[in-house]
Amino acid sequence: MTSITLRGGDRVLTVAWADGTSADFPFLWLRDNCPSGFHPQTHEREFDLTSIPETLGILSAELDGEAIRIEWDGEEHQSRFDADWLKAHRPGVGLNDPANIPPTLWRGDFQPAGLPRISAADLMNDDKALLGFLIETKKTGLAIVDGMADDREAGMAAAKRIGFLRETNFGVTFEVRSMPNPNNLAYTSHALPLHTDLANQELPPGFQFLHCLANDAEGGGSTFCDGFAIAEDLRLNDPEAFELLSKTPVPFRFHDDNYDIRRHQTVIDLDAFGKLQELHFNAHLAGVFDLPADTMEAYYRAYRKIMQMTRSSDYVITTRLEGGEMVIFDNRRVLHGRAAFDPNTGYRHLRGCYVDRGEFDSRIRVLSR
Repeated sequence: MTSITLRGGDRVLTVAWADGTSADFPFLWLRDNCPSGFHPQTHEREFDLTSIPETLGILSAELDGEAIRIEWDGEEHQSRFDADWLKAHRPGVGLNDPANIPPTLWRGDFQPAGLPRISAADLMNDDKALLGFLIETKKTGLAIVDGMADDREAGMAAAKRIGFLRETNFGVTFEVRSMPNPNNLAYTSHALPLHTDLANQELPPGFQFLHCLANDAEGGGSTFCDGFAIAEDLRLNDPEAFELLSKTPVPFRFHDDNYDIRRHQTVIDLDAFGKLQELHFNAHLAGVFDLPADTMEAYYRAYRKIMQMTRSSDYVITTRLEGGEMVIFDNRRVLHGRAAFDPNTGYRHLRGCYVDRGEFDSRIRVLSR
């Protein structure tokens, strides 16, 4: 049975549930989250926190079935909270997030055959199968879709099933094939070292979708590595390099006749809790480092170290995409590249687009309801 204790001196209401869980709820938190302060249809907060005194007190708190009724001291208002709602939102824990899926790190011994896979038909038509696939893709950061139609728009349709497409200076979609007068190395037949896309952007794109329409040329194998695994190993084995790469922003730049897009980023980006959040690693978009001269040597040592790790068989896996397959990967975690190919031996054409992480996570949450 739920029980409550009003502790006016501490300005908290303690709630204890039958399973032994308990939590303290500060007075201002309770008033700020009174159900009456949210719009009934949009669920957006309408309550004005500045309309009440900071010293607002509670006259009484009572159990009312499975609810808790509070009468406030300082305004003529009552709040009624569902006890289970309070449990789900208790301070220090917060609401459960179905999209908060810890990454499963992988290294060079990971077999591409073990990647999450789904058929294009199931992705487009089966919500349950799609949810399971998205969850597994969040874990690995890399997955494959089979049975894609021989249609240039098929990859875009699959991506739109998850979220709206992110437009960049390359457009809403982009063609990965050898072209005359390219403005990006991806549009050549040259080898592409492992990298994350568009580190020069204010917010680099999230998940990348690459639909293989044809891959008949000799060479051109796709390479991937888990940047989070590299970063965690670096944190463990070379903390000085990890600190430099996670605290020192360096310039990235893309420029052609129409654009000049620049951004300073750290190669390793941590969230507010010190957890790995994303990587910005793109040697061919790296600008001229503008660090103070007395830190340059140390930074170059760290930068070379992570570069060497992205080229090591300890971390890199290789697979060959076939026509009708689509690879999906988290562009801010998984580094991708390819071997050189000979365009004289056959045609190679991939068509790509991006869906940002927020849209990807939103789809998981909606399908999880």
